[in-house]
Amino acid sequence: MKLKLLYTLLLLTILQFSFAQEKPNIVIIMTDQQFADAMSCVMGNQYINTPNIDNLAKKGVMFTRAYSPNPLCQPMRTSMVTGSYPHQTGIQGNWPNVMKSEDHTYMGKVFKDAGYETGYFGKWHVALDIKKKELHGFDICFPKSATNAKPAVNFIKQKHEKPYIAVASFLSPHEICEWSRWQELPIDSIGPLPPLEELPPLKANFSPPQNETDVMTFMRKSYQAFKYNGFNLFPTEGYTDSDWRRLRWGYYRLIERADAFVGEVLDAVKESGQEENTLIVFLSDHGDCAGSHKWNQKTVFYDESVRVPLIMKWDGKTTVGRTEALVNTGIDLIPTLCDFAGIETPKNSPGKSLMGPATGNTKTWKREFVISENHMTQCEPVNGISMKPHGRMVRSKRYKYCVYSEGVKRESLIDMQFDPGETVNQASNPLYKKVLEQHREYLKDEAKRTDDKKALEILSAL
Repeated sequence: MKLKLLYTLLLLTILQFSFAQEKPNIVIIMTDQQFADAMSCVMGNQYINTPNIDNLAKKGVMFTRAYSPNPLCQPMRTSMVTGSYPHQTGIQGNWPNVMKSEDHTYMGKVFKDAGYETGYFGKWHVALDIKKKELHGFDICFPKSATNAKPAVNFIKQKHEKPYIAVASFLSPHEICEWSRWQELPIDSIGPLPPLEELPPLKANFSPPQNETDVMTFMRKSYQAFKYNGFNLFPTEGYTDSDWRRLRWGYYRLIERADAFVGEVLDAVKESGQEENTLIVFLSDHGDCAGSHKWNQKTVFYDESVRVPLIMKWDGKTTVGRTEALVNTGIDLIPTLCDFAGIETPKNSPGKSLMGPATGNTKTWKREFVISENHMTQCEPVNGISMKPHGRMVRSKRYKYCVYSEGVKRESLIDMQFDPGETVNQASNPLYKKVLEQHREYLKDEAKRTDDKKALEILSAL
């Protein structure tokens, strides 16, 4: 009897050890302000070269329709760490806001409670004090390492008794903000500007869209007038074509800097001997228009601002190639990581696991649309008019619908199949009336599901 009991205990121990070993390490690599297509594996290497990101894409699955929950740093990062929409966290801007922390679960805490070691390295910018480890759950934090990969690399290469989750969050290419203002870059110089003929050309969608919404026309002028601490944050009003081309050149150099950091982290995973048991996720918080529609930086719903890179790789588990599955990187990341790790997703999570499309199991996986939000607070009055509008974006398989809280012409509808550069607003085109109405319903349904009172208010005012 005793021998049988010992055998049973031994078997249970072996099974528990095997189960623990099956849980993957998770490495999240995050750049700041990188548009989804701004890498050489997508746009070619004439103007940009990102070999490390390219290699990750070659071995993993790339989500080509991944969207930020809000194309601005703090709202997105707060959403990603909590798994909640920005309207649920209450964080819609970059100002020093702090959310009601007890109302949310947190990525680090979810995995710590599941037996993971947890580490966060680099830019934080979440609406929660990073020192509150008992809430967010990341036991090891190096928030000042956004300009180098060393702390994350050291963590990954050390011996771990348990599976771990590590976030390596880098500043680049966010320095494009300083570059656009001709300011000194917060890290090293990116080198001398080459002759004009060697700079990237103006973008094909350089001009504002036809039939543009009132909000976007207003905001383009309002942002250009906005000043912070005495200087203009978005000084593009006087830009020449050469200035826009200079901006684009600098943006690509800064992405190449980020790519070098990505390479250091990927090398560390390989050198640790744990690559086969490590899920790697690469993404950015939002993009940068860098001259699309005569807009620089982020906040807006143009794809260059709101669509982000998302690549997943776990050797032998994820597929190789690309998927057009619709993604909201804020609400979907935690459910996805939990699914891969075999742990329970937090209750009331509004997101959806991406494990199906990441592993090629798409028979039962379906999503018709994703939602993004914004609140354009960084603006000044224009001709005596002041706006700080809220907006919502619905991205379906073929269309992008945007609606705003201000203006007369409040809606935008883009046929992304025939107009991926977003050059013509079809909202007033009678041929698209049913499509417009369908996307209003999409937004209304999701707003009701997630208690988005602002979205319902915007729709009711149409």
